[in-house]
Amino acid sequence: MDEREVPRAIILVVMSLVTAVYLCALTVVNVALPQMQGALSATPDQISWVITLNLVATAIATPLTGWLVAKWGQRKVLIWCVGGFSITTYLCATVSSLEPLLVYRIGQGAFGAPLVPIAQAVILNAYKEPDKRAVAMGIWGMSVVIGPGIAPALGGYMAEEYSWRWTFYLLLPVSLAALLGVVAFIKESSNATISKLNWTGFIALSIAVTCFQIILDRGERLDWFESTGILILGLVLLFSFYLFLMNSLYSKNPFIKPQLFTDRNFSLGLFFVFVYGMLNVTPTVLLPTMLQDYVGYPDSDIGFILAMRSVGIFLGFLVAPKLSQIDPRYCMALGLFAIGVSGVISATFNSQITVSFVSWVGVLQGLGCGLLWIPLSLVTFATLRENLMADGTAFFHLIRNYGSSIFIALNVLVVLRTSKINNSELSEIANPYNERLSLPDAENSFNLNTTEGLLLLAQEITDQAVMIGYLNSFILYALGALLPIPLLALIRKNSPSQNS
Repeated sequence: MDEREVPRAIILVVMSLVTAVYLCALTVVNVALPQMQGALSATPDQISWVITLNLVATAIATPLTGWLVAKWGQRKVLIWCVGGFSITTYLCATVSSLEPLLVYRIGQGAFGAPLVPIAQAVILNAYKEPDKRAVAMGIWGMSVVIGPGIAPALGGYMAEEYSWRWTFYLLLPVSLAALLGVVAFIKESSNATISKLNWTGFIALSIAVTCFQIILDRGERLDWFESTGILILGLVLLFSFYLFLMNSLYSKNPFIKPQLFTDRNFSLGLFFVFVYGMLNVTPTVLLPTMLQDYVGYPDSDIGFILAMRSVGIFLGFLVAPKLSQIDPRYCMALGLFAIGVSGVISATFNSQITVSFVSWVGVLQGLGCGLLWIPLSLVTFATLRENLMADGTAFFHLIRNYGSSIFIALNVLVVLRTSKINNSELSEIANPYNERLSLPDAENSFNLNTTEGLLLLAQEITDQAVMIGYLNSFILYALGALLPIPLLALIRKNSPSQNS
């Protein structure tokens, strides 16, 4: 390895560490929510704000990344953000009531949001050769998967053995190591300039993303637009986004640079990263609940299945750099096809499925996600100018997060609404006149002449109706992967552009 590659390798390690610690914070807290609720004397609705407000702060701060880097440079922003993230993480572990925890979680999200886009921009600017950039994206991508994959299991163990506070203490050594790495090895960017913030555009976009995130996170709980609160948020969202759009079109110094969207590959990349966000996170939300509540898997089996999915992603990251050298579009198509096939197979699940079968489907699904991510990162930024990279990566990850949020909300809606329809239809045919209920096996299981038999039948109908709802969501998942494949033909195969 020559002298030029040594610092780049160190930069890659440091940026991977920065990314991993922030993404771990997003996943590790979920496992401790029940303990937090009891310790802080909160209701389920109150404790859910621990997640919601963190997501809102992340959504507001992510688009601000480009301006922060342009004004102060990547080194200063990284130091302040990693340092602020470490401090707020420690403060989260010391609270004795819910209110300060919510404040510190907002701080955690605000300080942490710029870390991932800046890390990606630093790596993309450091590795400009297509083959080395693909390998670097693969290594960085592993930190995106491995950290958040291990964190919930380790955090759950620490919370169970000690206290929920250890889910935050667990992050401190890694975040401090990341801070030392940034201070020691990350140099200042050369394109820092005096940049005036467009406050109108920023405030309008902040209000819009705040309303949108709250609607997505709490819409199902409040019965969507049947709720006056959700309806008001929707109207505020539309008005503030309209102001942001008008400001972006007619302002001399717009908050989001319109030049970003004149790059064809970048614009198409935003669409496909939205699709990636839809496909990557949704199974980790749907599967655990379905397998635990309606198939009867213990936590250990669910953890194994999710770990096997991570193995698939890891394998995809190993293969994708080589395939991307041939044509990144082929690699993306193969990834989407693998995810689509996994969705089709998942739509055949039933209450008798084995752990090994679900695990292999998870490996296929993870393999597809791994094959999709690296070429997607390459083609999106292949022709984007270096001075737009910080803005581009920030918007890239904002769209990815919204892809996850929107598709999760849509799938939960499909599960709940179609389950109610299925329950009604199954209940209509479950009556004494149905000949199938008079068969020996059915009579042994459901004696309609007893209260116990009727209760068992009602429970079975509910379980089957919900299971069908999940299968419908897997069909939607498969369609979300397969339908975008033809649009890959619109992507140009270009080498990374030169600095400008």
